[in-house]
Amino acid sequence: MLGPSVHVDTFTRDRLPPVDAWPDMPQGDLSYPEYINSAVELTDRMVECGFGDNVALIGNGRRRTYKELSDWTNRLARALVENYGVKPGNRVLIRSANNPAMIACWLAATKAGAVVVNTMPMLRAGELAKIVDKAEITVALCDTRILDELVACAKDSAFLKFVVGFDGTANHDAELDRIALDKPVRFEAVRTGRDDVALLGFTSGTTGVPKATMHFHRDILAIADTYARHVLQVRPDDVFVGSPPIAFTFGLGGLAVFPLRFGAAAALLEAATPPNLVKIIDTYKATVCFTAPTAYRAMLSAMDEGADLSSLRIAVSAGETLPAPVYEAWTRRTGTPILDGIGSTEMLHVFVSNTLDDRGPGRTGRPVPGYEAKVVDDAMTEVPRGTVGRLAVRGPTGCRYLDDPRQADYVKAGWNITGDSFVQDDDGYFHFAARSDDMIVSAGYNIAGPEVEAALLAHDAVAECAVVGMPDEERGQIVAAYVVLAAGRMPDSALVLALQNHVKATIAPYKYPRAITFVDALPKTSTGKIQRFQLRLAKAG
Repeated sequence: MLGPSVHVDTFTRDRLPPVDAWPDMPQGDLSYPEYINSAVELTDRMVECGFGDNVALIGNGRRRTYKELSDWTNRLARALVENYGVKPGNRVLIRSANNPAMIACWLAATKAGAVVVNTMPMLRAGELAKIVDKAEITVALCDTRILDELVACAKDSAFLKFVVGFDGTANHDAELDRIALDKPVRFEAVRTGRDDVALLGFTSGTTGVPKATMHFHRDILAIADTYARHVLQVRPDDVFVGSPPIAFTFGLGGLAVFPLRFGAAAALLEAATPPNLVKIIDTYKATVCFTAPTAYRAMLSAMDEGADLSSLRIAVSAGETLPAPVYEAWTRRTGTPILDGIGSTEMLHVFVSNTLDDRGPGRTGRPVPGYEAKVVDDAMTEVPRGTVGRLAVRGPTGCRYLDDPRQADYVKAGWNITGDSFVQDDDGYFHFAARSDDMIVSAGYNIAGPEVEAALLAHDAVAECAVVGMPDEERGQIVAAYVVLAAGRMPDSALVLALQNHVKATIAPYKYPRAITFVDALPKTSTGKIQRFQLRLAKAG
């Protein structure tokens, strides 16, 4: 049963799926009041609880305390309401790399009662337009260093009225910063309902058509009060670092929600390469790290050059399954626990994980306290232990797509069907088998093949193409494209480079095909459907 709402703009609540299409969402031991604002709980409430002088955010050469973060976000929230007319329920887009200003903008918009849409800085105008149109976004906040694509998006948008620049560095020299500096540090945050939508997390799925996952204020707190509390056992003296973009719900949890919920600190990097991660861990004596298995391998190499990672107490593996050899090499060399787990944008964060007291190589673990999981067949019948099937999960968070018929694909009989194939062993541990769909997972990024195909097909040299994932030791998978050339075009290395650069200029650069094979024809069914599985088999062979 939905609780009360204070949204005057009812767009998101009006577009929730029918309650009978939701997954079961048992709250267990979690209990939140009818009215709660998650941003207040992560800032003002922490000051009230005595954490005002604790460092909350580290970045761009500055340490900001909880009191400073509370004041900063209150000023920003006032600016959004008083200068840009943000009302409870309005959607506000934020575009930035990982820095303290991005977190401050997210918290400020949430305090103002807005529904926040965090976006990747690499997205192009066309990709941003899909998000703006689906969520009917009216206000966008953007780091001034990457304004161009958003400004281009706004020119053709029927919805986007304000594109407001903020300074992602420590200078506070941009439109939003200058306005906010003149505001009082006190702000009466909107008393949102616990079931008011606070966040839209976008995921492209396998078709490239964006899906918006809807998350309530209580959901944001629940991921901290389950996974972070019980698995990470967060302490006020922890310092979090990591590479996942805050625009992803995984990064938002690991680098904002989790530390701020418990009075800890987050040290943020805009370019979180393995060498940079090693440096920031050493400099700030970080204790919890979130990054991909490939990065942990690189960090091990950095240790050969004298890097000091001894401050870490937990390494969390993110984005793709953790290979047993990486687990074993990391544990052997550092002695620090490395925890694999699985989460999804639909569920907001991790729901199955190894723990500090119960971990091992080559397994994803057990359900996080508060969650349940099982392996099922297509009829939703639980399969025998040791049998590959579809992973089904339920708990205090769950899938609610914004006005999307694909809700029925993700939720079956009250369970979230994650799109992953798993095996549960006789001891109850879950082991990842494969993706159940054609999503390409490369270095922790989810890439939809059809979107890359569409970008390639826009080049005049391409007559037909098909994109699949190719196994890769370093990245897990890479994007591999099979291309049939237009008449008169000759295959050569220059054309490979031209097509790769074309894709980088059309969609987010990380989606480009790292391997391109020119073929005379694509395998097809009698009805003309491309048989991508044949291409994967051919490449595997």
